Amino acid sequence: MFILKSSNSISQIARLRSPKFRQTGSNCTLSFWYYNYGQSVGAAELQLLVDGLEQPTVLWRTYYNEGNQWLRAVIQLGRLPHPFQFSLDKISLGVYEGVSAIDDVRFENCALPPPALSCEGPNHFWCRDTKACIDNLLVCDLVDDCGDGSDEDSCDPDLQCNFENGLCNWEQDVQDDFDWVRIQGPTPTVNTGPLKDHTTGTARGHYLYLESSEPRQFRDKAVLLSPLFNPAAYGTCVFRFHYHMFGKEVYKLSVFQRTVSNAKGWLLWYKFGNQENRWIRQTLFISSSKPFQILVKGIVGDGFTGDIGLDDVSFLGCTLYNGYLPTISTTTSGTSVPATLPMNNCTEKEFVCQASGHCIQMIQKCDFRPDCSDKSDESACAMEVCDFEDKDLCGWHQPALEQISGNYSIVVTKTFNWQLGRGANLYPEEEQHCPLTDHTMCTEEGWYLFADSSNGEFGDTADIVTPVISLTGPRCKIIFWNHMNGSTIGSLEVLYKSSNKTSKLWTQSGSQGPQWNRAEVFLGIRSNFQVIFRAKRGVSYMGDVAVDDITFEDCFPLLISDKPCTSEEFMCANKYCIPKNNLCDFVNDCEDNSDESPSI
Repeated sequence: MFILKSSNSISQIARLRSPKFRQTGSNCTLSFWYYNYGQSVGAAELQLLVDGLEQPTVLWRTYYNEGNQWLRAVIQLGRLPHPFQFSLDKISLGVYEGVSAIDDVRFENCALPPPALSCEGPNHFWCRDTKACIDNLLVCDLVDDCGDGSDEDSCDPDLQCNFENGLCNWEQDVQDDFDWVRIQGPTPTVNTGPLKDHTTGTARGHYLYLESSEPRQFRDKAVLLSPLFNPAAYGTCVFRFHYHMFGKEVYKLSVFQRTVSNAKGWLLWYKFGNQENRWIRQTLFISSSKPFQILVKGIVGDGFTGDIGLDDVSFLGCTLYNGYLPTISTTTSGTSVPATLPMNNCTEKEFVCQASGHCIQMIQKCDFRPDCSDKSDESACAMEVCDFEDKDLCGWHQPALEQISGNYSIVVTKTFNWQLGRGANLYPEEEQHCPLTDHTMCTEEGWYLFADSSNGEFGDTADIVTPVISLTGPRCKIIFWNHMNGSTIGSLEVLYKSSNKTSKLWTQSGSQGPQWNRAEVFLGIRSNFQVIFRAKRGVSYMGDVAVDDITFEDCFPLLISDKPCTSEEFMCANKYCIPKNNLCDFVNDCEDNSDESPSI
C-alpha cells in the first residue's frame, strides 16, 4: 500500500483504517514494513482507537526521510480487552516530494491462552472461565493473562501497584537527586520513553518515568522505595515489574534489597542501555533472613534521550512487615574513641606506647619503624603496603570530603572523588575506561582505588593523602601501579606536602592503555610531610584513573647503633653507620651528606 500525491495543499492527511479486533492476549505484538523516502516526505503515525475511549493512543511515529529502504517496525500491544482498530495517518508537507508505503502487516502471539483439560501442580493456575492453564508466576501481576480476569481476583492490593491512583504504598527516597514522575501518554521528549502505559496499553493509563532532560545531569539518580516485608525463604517471595528503557542515551535501572534503613543495600538486578521501545517484564526471587525493603533506582544518562519507565509492580508470596528497619552507625574506624593510656612519665613532646607506657621521641612515630613493642607508634600511620583488599584504605583519606561531610566514608554525590572499586561491580561498557581486574589478585573480585570521572566537571581534582609521616630514610621510595585507560583520561600526580608547601614529584596524563602500569617515585629523607595522589578529571566520564598496591619501600630512617661501625661500614659525621658501598653514589645515605663529601 503506498500514497500518491493528489494536491499541493498544506497538511493533507491520508488515513488508512484497519478492521476492528475484539481483544488481544498479553503477549500480542504488531509488526510491519514501511518506506518513507523523499526530501519533504513528511511524517506518519499509527494510532490505536479503543471503543469507549475518545483519546487515540499513538503507537508509532516516523518524522522524516528515512532513506531509500524498507524498515521494520515492531509494536507491543499487550492485553487489550476491549474492541479496537488502528488508524495509519500520513501528513503531507504541501510541496510533496516523496513516497510513503506499508507492507507485510503481521500480528503475533495475540490469541488468549487455549483451554486445557487439566492443570495440575503448584506451579500452575487454572483460569476460571477460559479454562486456560497459566504459570503461577502470572497470578496477581496486574495483567489479565487468563482473559477472564480470574488470575487477578482475590489479590492483596497492598502487594501491587499500577500507579493509576498514585504511588500506593511505595515512596520516593529523600536521599536521592530527584523523583520519579507519574504521567499519562508519551513523555515530553521524542524518541525516548514510553508512548503508553503497560497496565491499559493506552494513553489513558498511568506509569512512572525518569526524566533525563535538563536540569538533570549525568548520573543523577531517582530511587523508589517499596513497603517493608517480613523475612522470606528463597522461592517464597517474588517481585515482578515492567520497565521501559528506550533512547540512545538511556543509562541504568537497578533493583536493590536492604535490611538496614540507611544503607544502599545489595544489587539484585540491573539493566544498562537502550532496550528498544517496549515494556519488558522482569521477575526476581527474593530471600532474606531479616525484614527487608526493595529499592528501584534509575540513573540519568549523558543526554536528554534517556527516559526510563516503570509500571505494574507486584509481589507474590510476600507478607508486609509492621515495623521499622534498623539503622547502622556511620562512624568510621578512624573516629573511634582513643584508648586509655597506661601510667607513664612521658612529656607532651613524646609518644606513649599503649601497651608498656614506654616513651619514645615524637619523631619516631609514623616513621615506618616500630619502636614500641606493640607497634602502637605505627598503628594510625601510612602503611608500608596497601592493596585495598577487604575494602581497607590503609589510612589514606580525602580532606575535601571531610570538610563537606565531616566523615569521608560518606560518599558525597556530584563530587569528583576517589572511591574503592572492583571489576565485579562494573556495568557494561564501563570496562572500557575502568579496570576489569585489580592488580593484587588479578581478578574481578579484587579491590582498587579509583577517581570516578562520572562525577564532577572538566578540570576538577580529587586528592587522597596519607597521614603525616614523621621521618623517612635516604633510600625511601613509593612504588605503585596505575591504570589510565579511556578516550578522555585526565592526569595523575604524586605530590609532597610539608607545612604549607606542596611540590610535584611525579605526573602522568592521557590514556596509557588497558593494563596496569608500574610507577616509582623517589622520596629520600623527608620529615613531617604527607604524600598526595591527585587525579584531574578529563573532558567527560570516559576515563577513570585507578591505583593499586601502593608500597613505601626502604623508608625507615637510619638508626644510631650502640656498637662501633664494622670494617665494612662507614661512620657518618652524625654517628650513623652505612655500608661503604653507599659512599659517593650521589645519594645522601647519611642524612647529613657526609657520605658524599669530596674529602672522603
